[in-house]
Amino acid sequence: MRSRPRVPLLKEIPLLIWLVFLWGALWQDFSAGNLIFGAVIAFIVANIFYLPPVELSGRFNPLYALGFAVRFFYKLVQASFEVLWLSLAKGPNIKNAVVGVKLRSHSDLLVTATGHSLSLIPGSLVVEVDRSTSTLYLHCLNVSTPEQADRVRKDVRDTESWLIRTIGTREDLEVLKAEQALARRKPADGTGTTPGPTTPGTGNTATSRKGGSA
Repeated sequence: MRSRPRVPLLKEIPLLIWLVFLWGALWQDFSAGNLIFGAVIAFIVANIFYLPPVELSGRFNPLYALGFAVRFFYKLVQASFEVLWLSLAKGPNIKNAVVGVKLRSHSDLLVTATGHSLSLIPGSLVVEVDRSTSTLYLHCLNVSTPEQADRVRKDVRDTESWLIRTIGTREDLEVLKAEQALARRKPADGTGTTPGPTTPGTGNTATSRKGGSA
């Protein structure tokens, strides 16, 4: 095991909270015993195993964290019912697509947190990440038009904006505030999203992703 500088516990707390939350979400068990065990695993992973350093922002906003959690669970329930309805109403005739979304932040932590949050919600799955450009490629259910793809992009960037307000760096926060101020000054154009590659397709994720790389 290689030595590395000790990260102060205070700066580690947001990472540990996020890892414990992911542990509970992946096991679909938020009982006290499971979360305590997850906290032990998170501490071991963050402090004993040698991993590439995770650069934390040093800031954590509990109010936005609560808002993000409420939004996440709302989207989780909403998407679950939508997937159920689509499976009953359309079945194998559902058209899917791979949608590329360029994020604002180049932080590995924020890109990872955004990608995991989206993958935990039914109907979307991150199939590829371009780390050099902070671009996520998502396989999305029931997306067959540019307008639907734009809605996906807006939802992804909204998820990222909540995470920036919660644990993002001050630089990322300033970029977000400047973007929102510019959007308020400009006339609404009906999209409010950043363009990205979209590949309509049907069938499973592999088939759709293959079409997206053409």
